[in-house]
Amino acid sequence: MSDINREFLFRLLEVAAPSGLERRAADVWLKEAATFARTSEDHYGNAYAEIGPEDAPAIALMGHLDEIGLIVSHVNDDGFLAVLPVGGWDPQVLVGQRIRLLAPGGDVIGVIGKKAIHVMEADERSKASKLEDLWIDVGLPKEEVQSLIPVGTYGVIEQGPIMVGTRVVSRALDNRVGAFIVLEALRALKDHDLKYRVVAVGTSQEEIGCFGAQVGGYRLDPIAGVAVDVTHETKQPGVSEKKYGVAPFGSGANLTVGPMVSPVITRQMTDAAREAGIPFTLSAAGRYSGTDADALTLVRAGVPSAVVSIPNRYMHSPSEMVDERDVKACTDIIATWIRALPESPDFTRRG
Repeated sequence: MSDINREFLFRLLEVAAPSGLERRAADVWLKEAATFARTSEDHYGNAYAEIGPEDAPAIALMGHLDEIGLIVSHVNDDGFLAVLPVGGWDPQVLVGQRIRLLAPGGDVIGVIGKKAIHVMEADERSKASKLEDLWIDVGLPKEEVQSLIPVGTYGVIEQGPIMVGTRVVSRALDNRVGAFIVLEALRALKDHDLKYRVVAVGTSQEEIGCFGAQVGGYRLDPIAGVAVDVTHETKQPGVSEKKYGVAPFGSGANLTVGPMVSPVITRQMTDAAREAGIPFTLSAAGRYSGTDADALTLVRAGVPSAVVSIPNRYMHSPSEMVDERDVKACTDIIATWIRALPESPDFTRRG
């Protein structure tokens, strides 16, 4: 039996929600949150769930709802669609994939096309694909394509979640699983006598610049925050443990240590995890973390923030992979840290 709410996680992963169009994921997340928390949303696509005293200082837990995607930039005279990236793609993983286009009148399924090897010149066969050399083919006459799929239509890979052993495989684990964790941490705290207003935020537009976290952080003005995201699982071929730390599957929550991350919160988390027997690892970041914490840290007068990450293989691909044990550890470390916080915490850096 799974140690996590797999049914809820799969519902989050099944919906399409690229950066700037997070509505479907936000709806799933908010429906689940409403079963135990106060919910709200803002104009920018952020979803909020909170528990604890309404007039107490806030602690923000952020995990982004958006995923990388594509956006239609041109429809040619033969009905083929050109696209631009929404977020960071390796075009090699797009070749031959099925794509779900979120068209105004209803979703349209297409395939990503590329010249077959048989019609390539010899020098083309050894070259990496570029996004401008690919297209989307929806199998319809050009008049229908031009009518159904206007410029600006978003798309995501058509690839749902499955279990492979004890591991979840899906597109959008970066970072629907982080949005899942912050809400599950909130659920774990709902029956406790809390000193703070704890707010889980399913943030928007992280993949294109952490913009939702900036909007959400300004709105909440929290005294502290945690960003939950994915990190590279380090036993997969080609990932340097010297650069990314040691974070294999089953090692638990990965905590970032670096200049933009609050050393006070990180130390509190490691102390709480050791006492509770929650597995964790540490990874260093020499500058920014590349997560929502970077935006949250600089909101208003600054928000002391930590980064909790889930080891993930094959990031930004249709088949990302995480281990349920690590997902559970991330949920537990956040809830345990909040329960252990004193009434008036001091997050001042003291060396």
